[in-house]
Amino acid sequence: MTATQTILAFAYLVTAVLFILGLKFLSSPRSARTGNILAMIGMVIAVVATCFDASIISWTDIIIGALIGAPIGFVSARLVKMTAMPQMVALFNGAGGGAAALVSTGEFLRLFEGSALPTWDQLLPIVLSSIIGSVSFAGSIVAFAKLQELMTGRPITYAGQQIVNAIVLLALLGLSGWLLAGNVSVPVFAGIVGAALLLGVLGVLPIGGADMPVVISLLNSFTGVAVAVTGFALNSTVLIISGTLVGASGTLLTMLMATAMNRSLANVLFGAFGAAPKAGEATAAAAAGGGAVRSASAEDVATMLAYSRSVIIAPGYGMAVAQAQHAVRELAANLEKRGVDVKFAIHPVAGRMPGHMNVLLAEANVPYDQLHEMDEINPQFEAADVALVIGANDVTNPAARNVQNSPIYGMPILDVDKAKNVVVLKRSMATGFAGIDNPLFENPKTMMLFGDAKDSVQKLAADVAAA
Repeated sequence: MTATQTILAFAYLVTAVLFILGLKFLSSPRSARTGNILAMIGMVIAVVATCFDASIISWTDIIIGALIGAPIGFVSARLVKMTAMPQMVALFNGAGGGAAALVSTGEFLRLFEGSALPTWDQLLPIVLSSIIGSVSFAGSIVAFAKLQELMTGRPITYAGQQIVNAIVLLALLGLSGWLLAGNVSVPVFAGIVGAALLLGVLGVLPIGGADMPVVISLLNSFTGVAVAVTGFALNSTVLIISGTLVGASGTLLTMLMATAMNRSLANVLFGAFGAAPKAGEATAAAAAGGGAVRSASAEDVATMLAYSRSVIIAPGYGMAVAQAQHAVRELAANLEKRGVDVKFAIHPVAGRMPGHMNVLLAEANVPYDQLHEMDEINPQFEAADVALVIGANDVTNPAARNVQNSPIYGMPILDVDKAKNVVVLKRSMATGFAGIDNPLFENPKTMMLFGDAKDSVQKLAADVAAA
């Protein structure tokens, strides 16, 4: 081993350690920033070290790619709103999967144009990387389109859908087997990539917007696996290490997210969650309510909050859309000045990506010790004077507990309805991602404060300060 190879091996070892430490620190909001910095340092070391690899063919291509990609990534990340972060994650994740597929395609063409046709052991990692990367790329684009509302967020289903998916999958497996058996040709490889792209689209179309956090996490793990397999195709240690870490962490997160919704991964992928509910389901959910909806003014709600001893705030995606997190922080601070105990209840899927609510509240400088996970906060609702629900719907829907034919039945929810009083901030009576009515709104203990969440919370904060 030459001195350069030894240095490269050591650099990649340091990179692996920094990536692992980065993931460790990312497990807590308090240390997440440090974890992100460590991971970035690791990536810089990996990129710099790779630039000294003797196998690099063209520096011109690398420089051109960096000059094009770096400004796009920097500007996009700086301009994106926090509410659009899930879309950004989906796009960046798709770019990673697409890059793995393109690199594998380039390696296939290089081997194909050689003096001898590639063998099956050379082709296997290339084919696997191309398939997984293409599925991740196409699926992530569809996820982005759903989240960005470029297409409906509802599950898109049609007659014979499973049959079509099965045919595409069989064609993909057949072409892959044909290629690995020694029938190496560009058209066959192109057919494999095309079938994988189609499978990625068809796989995400029937998944509703409520399941996008799980889908994004799953596709992220796919991208990691594709990168790791590409590492085997290129004999790149750093790709194998980084891809394996992403794939493993993404898989674990996917399982945790599915568990948080009390649903299997198969049900997420094939259950068409979020489809228009049947009439019986809607009727059953409505029947679970307590009667008419009561609306309230900001002044009435502010008075209730100001003279409470304990308030638990349950944020949801509606808070993110309204960009109300800073107003919520002001409201919490004003309540604390009056001696009110304020806590935040964070549901694992309250948003469009894992940790969405944590990030938004951290951005508004809400103290970490006020953020409580669902299992920790649920026993405390019974002692709370007010549960303030801001833009959350499905994650507070009691139908998950008592309406057996509801599509969300069995999903763990925030027990806001057990508080002495419940105040729900919403624009209207529109349903959430699951597309079903929420009997919480008709509960005799519930008051509805209609309007834009940011405007409503700002009024509450001002009225509490003046009380």
